[in-house]
Amino acid sequence: MFTGLIETVGEVTDVQRTAVGLRLRLTTTLAGEVNAGDSLAVNGVCLTIAEAAADWIDADVGPETIKVTTLGSLRKGQPVNLERPVRADGRFGGHFVLGHVDDTGRVQAIREDGEARWLRVSFNPGLAAYLIPKGSIAIDGISLTVAALAGNAFDVMIVPHTWQHTNLQTLGAGDRVNLECDVVGKYVVRAAGLIDAGRLKPASTT
Repeated sequence: MFTGLIETVGEVTDVQRTAVGLRLRLTTTLAGEVNAGDSLAVNGVCLTIAEAAADWIDADVGPETIKVTTLGSLRKGQPVNLERPVRADGRFGGHFVLGHVDDTGRVQAIREDGEARWLRVSFNPGLAAYLIPKGSIAIDGISLTVAALAGNAFDVMIVPHTWQHTNLQTLGAGDRVNLECDVVGKYVVRAAGLIDAGRLKPASTT
């Protein structure tokens, strides 16, 4: 489990097609602190480290992950947000992030507000039940708060520290991002009987 508080930004140094999907090589300052078999969130996607050296790690990306996340479109030189799993004896910040991406969204606009930025992201209608104003959302693994909802888009405010220490500053309008909705909200929707066989039930017309 993760918190959505990014530890560092790594760099994609190689992308290789394999029989099972992709193998990513990432250069990161965390490389010397992790081992093969450890989990690592890469842009919000929980991956297993296949190999670790002094300054790089390799991780495999399977077909399903390629289909539902942005990892399949990563290219050499791109920055990626990295976070190790939360320690049981550590302080917990952010919110519960599992590293299980629900879907991808698309950046609609980025605008400055003093030293902060507003980010507007569009999402597929199937996620609507899991998003509420002031609720939590993970964007590329970053724990953020939904400031406003408008149709199938939401706004989040990015404070200067987050802007400077994540890959958000490299995004532009039209770019895809990984979205993970708050797991607590998912269980509430499930318990309320609003989903059936993994799909949201249609809204009542009465």
